[in-house]
Amino acid sequence: MRRRGDPDLEDAAAGVRAVYGELEQLRFERSCTLRTECCRFQLTGKIPHLTRGEALVTARAFKATGRKSLAERADGACPLLHPATSRCMVYAGRPFGCRTHFCSAAGGPLARQEVAGLIHRLEEIGERIGGAEARPIAPALREFLG
Repeated sequence: MRRRGDPDLEDAAAGVRAVYGELEQLRFERSCTLRTECCRFQLTGKIPHLTRGEALVTARAFKATGRKSLAERADGACPLLHPATSRCMVYAGRPFGCRTHFCSAAGGPLARQEVAGLIHRLEEIGERIGGAEARPIAPALREFLG
């Protein structure tokens, strides 16, 4: 596995952050109220899938909190929700799916065609660092936490 400092990984992380920045510049009516219903996967039946580049960026944000491993959540919630506060521990570094989620309180899902170019760029970044397929959040993150 490639390590931090690897130019390919550094380029990938920068590319993912650039995609997130472009997403923020788009003018969509969105208002995340941090109610975290969308983070309760057992309730929603929806689990974010991360490209390899997204997993890299999110895992780095998670490590920056001082944590090294994901906790198993018996309640079916996102492993990135803080167990005591129920707030996202990596909100600024959260994956694309969490930024464009289906939460009706935040404005509902963004249509795929509205962000297809950004999705394709995330997929290309993942391919460049050895992983073309998006994977469920926990296994995708564990690759970079282990």
